[in-house]
Amino acid sequence: MSPIISPSELKTLSTENLIILDARVGKNVYQNYLEKHLKGAKFIDLDKDLAEIGEDAAFGGRHPLPSIERFAETLSNLGISEDSHVIIYDDKNGANAGARAWWMLRSFGIENVQVLDGGFQAAEKEDLEFSSGEEVVEKTEPIKKEDWLLPTSSLENVENELVNHSSTIIDVRDAYRYNGESEPIDLVAGHIPGAINIPFSENLDENGNFLKPEILKEKYVKLLQDRPENLIIHCGSGVTACHTILALDYAGFQISNLYVGSWSEWSRREGKEIATNI
Repeated sequence: MSPIISPSELKTLSTENLIILDARVGKNVYQNYLEKHLKGAKFIDLDKDLAEIGEDAAFGGRHPLPSIERFAETLSNLGISEDSHVIIYDDKNGANAGARAWWMLRSFGIENVQVLDGGFQAAEKEDLEFSSGEEVVEKTEPIKKEDWLLPTSSLENVENELVNHSSTIIDVRDAYRYNGESEPIDLVAGHIPGAINIPFSENLDENGNFLKPEILKEKYVKLLQDRPENLIIHCGSGVTACHTILALDYAGFQISNLYVGSWSEWSRREGKEIATNI
């Protein structure tokens, strides 16, 4: 199954096990959800459902993964089972929390998971059916898992891979943040020494839709030539990094390692070197 689904495909989709998740973020986001969302969509919260935020971002970053048990309970509350077909949308074409939710569901063993190409705005243009208010949810039995199934990297893993030159570390933040020109979210501007910058926005075309798989494949093959095949993807806090992992999967590459702590952890950890291009 393709990890990306178009609004027109969703419009004609018919399945008993369909679950739609609204993963928008921002100010008053739940109120926005109540006012208007795709018909039947359940709300999933980045900070509460897709992360377990700790006291110190120097250990885990700003959006650490929740425990397996906690996420199992979240999926149960959303009515998701292992045979569910889950469609996720946000209003940044997966760059807010849509791709993070996709990664976590896939990493939890849910195979049929797709992100809506173009997100909320594309659904409006396609004239999909919307509704408002709360949605009725039939809880399911919690899925039992012992650990995340997709590969992740710790700060120490990243450090070792850089020393051994055995992985390509990709920073998907905007170039001005990577270069160290300014930093709107974290405490320090710059990047992990040795990481290369391929902004996640380059996965999209001029209309904000994902590039075709063959174009993405050609693009990344060219960008990554002569570099180690093992990829570790990071961003600010392990959210938009999932957008590039999603794009690479869409293009037919093996699912890459996610460095969840990302720049928010590295830049706060005492003694870690910080590089800039200014």
